[in-house]
Amino acid sequence: MASMRICLLAILFSLAAPLAAQAQSADLVLCDRVAADPSDPDKPTDVKGVTEIAASDVATAVKFCKQAAASSRRAMFQLGRAYAANRQTAEAMAAWRKAADKGSSAAMVELGVLYGTGSGVARDEAQARKLFEKAAQAGNPRGVSNLAALGGAGGAAPADPAQARALLGKAAETNAEAQYQLGLMLSEGTGGAKDDVAARALFEKAAAQNHPGALERMGAFAQEGRGGARDKDAAKAYYERAAALGDEDAKKALERIRCPYAIKDKQGKLVTTLCF
Repeated sequence: MASMRICLLAILFSLAAPLAAQAQSADLVLCDRVAADPSDPDKPTDVKGVTEIAASDVATAVKFCKQAAASSRRAMFQLGRAYAANRQTAEAMAAWRKAADKGSSAAMVELGVLYGTGSGVARDEAQARKLFEKAAQAGNPRGVSNLAALGGAGGAAPADPAQARALLGKAAETNAEAQYQLGLMLSEGTGGAKDDVAARALFEKAAAQNHPGALERMGAFAQEGRGGARDKDAAKAYYERAAALGDEDAKKALERIRCPYAIKDKQGKLVTTLCF
């Protein structure tokens, strides 16, 4: 009888373990859905992410990210985002510190921003630089650009766009956000020579990974023939993909394509548009 009881307990425990794993996985899925950061290198490619957590989703984000945070540094980082969205700065910092200790470069960047701006903590540029350096070394593009804005690893030198461009180059080998940011610098001639061909190539790489901003830029480049062939059909397709991911500039571009003619009064004020 005792051996039978032990066997039954073993079976129950073996069944409970997969159920617990599934529940944890479901928590992380819901946490990702409402609180993932599009620029977080930890974010899976099939997770869209949100630039800002909607006010209506904050409670949901806190609940499910807190449950998933015990076994996921990404969820811990996202829990910090949820607290920050709810203006709970102390709680956000605590979550980001835990996530950063586990290696989350996105959390390092957020902590660095708080120290760099003195938001919710005494301003400490040295601590901000240290956090940005760690994030940059991990390949985080925001860490790279923020470090360059502080003047890099040297003292408190002024922002150096050329250095930011150089640092982004390495991160851009694999990271869509870095590809997009470097593409912007190349397209605008920031920190060095303007190069539309190279910028378009970078936007195309990031667009292939469904980066909303890169998709919008590819639409503009294809529409204008910058850095390559002009293709109005391709431009519209890029804009539509970016708009579906929530890019506001792409939505405006699609509206301009739909309503290309503007009628203005004598003072130059818009009266109406002609749409097709």
